[in-house]
Amino acid sequence: MNNKTVSVHIVTFNSGEDILECLDAVLVQDYPLEQIVVIDNASEDGTAERVKAYIIQSGHSSQVNSHKRIQLIQNSVNSGFAPAHNQAVSLTNTDYVLVLNPDLTLATDYVSRLVADMEVEPQIGSATGKLLLKAEPNLVDSTGLRMNRSRRAFDRGAGEPAASWQDSGRVFGVSGAAAMYSRRMIDDISIDGEFFDADFFAYKEDVDVAWRAQLLGWQSYYDAEALGYHERGWKTFGRGGKSMFIRRISYINRYKMMYKNEHSRTLLVTLLISLPYEIAAHGYMLLREPGLFQAWKSFFKQLPNLRKKRMVVQGKIVARERS
Repeated sequence: MNNKTVSVHIVTFNSGEDILECLDAVLVQDYPLEQIVVIDNASEDGTAERVKAYIIQSGHSSQVNSHKRIQLIQNSVNSGFAPAHNQAVSLTNTDYVLVLNPDLTLATDYVSRLVADMEVEPQIGSATGKLLLKAEPNLVDSTGLRMNRSRRAFDRGAGEPAASWQDSGRVFGVSGAAAMYSRRMIDDISIDGEFFDADFFAYKEDVDVAWRAQLLGWQSYYDAEALGYHERGWKTFGRGGKSMFIRRISYINRYKMMYKNEHSRTLLVTLLISLPYEIAAHGYMLLREPGLFQAWKSFFKQLPNLRKKRMVVQGKIVARERS
């Protein structure tokens, strides 16, 4: 198993409070890592400077093995989570890629467990462990993704007792907070060189990948013994604490994802099933958050690109159904 190479990709944006603890946990993984790539998206809190200092310090530490190499890329603007991770993917050629949030701390065997899981079955293209809330580690942050019939996606087990999620097995997809992807799947489902859809900027890009991968025959796996600890749970302030820019992105990306991935033969059923939710959600928005509707400007602006991507995805589905 150790002949399979692994790189860790971390995108930071004002992540100074978390990144060093994250890197500490990466550097003590019991599986050899080919490369650690940190893409900083024009942070203004000194994140890049902290990483630079950490690299210098680590390079002179006898506790850090020589095969563990950290590369820092500083973007001049915030390109977004999805484009920055595509940037990291293009800089590596390892067999496996661990996409990791800077506010997540891994147990030492996280990487080795997931690589072992994925080596068992070639069609497993992504895997995750049991992600727990760092502030309340008896509670789940995510055990993978699930999607309901109205195409709303959720983190499985979020907020539930960790003890209730002891069984490993197949899942719809994996959260981008700590997701292991195989290079074979990355190459297979990428569209024009993009693994994550760059038009998403951030939010739901991991759901889009999960759905696209499943449509093209790939599977996802949850390992209950691979543990990670995520800050997100106690840093979530609800809708009122998120900017309108972020809320618009999160809202419209669901529709971009549906436009690209929904199969024509299931489209009518999905529309009928989701209609009650759509009426309720948009009624609420009309009364309380009318500014969200401006997100449709980006949808129609990107529509030509979305149409091309849909043609690629649907064309691959048809080709595989015929093969």
